[in-house]
Amino acid sequence: MKRTVEIVLSIIGAFVYLIGAVFGGLFRMLDGDSEMMQDILQQDPALTDSDVADAQMVLSGVGSIGTMLLVASIVAIIAGIIAVIFFVGNKKPKVAGIVLLVIGVLTTIITFGAGIFAGIFYIIAGIMGLVRKPKQEINMEQY
Repeated sequence: MKRTVEIVLSIIGAFVYLIGAVFGGLFRMLDGDSEMMQDILQQDPALTDSDVADAQMVLSGVGSIGTMLLVASIVAIIAGIIAVIFFVGNKKPKVAGIVLLVIGVLTTIITFGAGIFAGIFYIIAGIMGLVRKPKQEINMEQY
């Protein structure tokens, strides 16, 4: 039985997770960016120390979110590659389906919904991997 649909959905999901990893890396680069803080101070010299502290706290939070998004996306991409390997040749479709379901749900929850689009691809591929059964061949010689 061919598992082309599951493989394609897994690859699309991994690509969307790759985009999430890129954004996570960009967010991570914002954390502790002193040049950005200097630009903010130069644009508005009337900022108080508390405003600067608030901006630094926001950038720190963005960096933490970026780290979480980056790690979750990398784990999801690796799991997607493993699932595709299991789907190719119809080796272990049940295991691949379970892996995709678990990763799709967990990354959506862990990223507070940021990974929902990629998670949907993984969840659909996982469900298909679990419920699709091979076609029964009818042998006319039996009758």
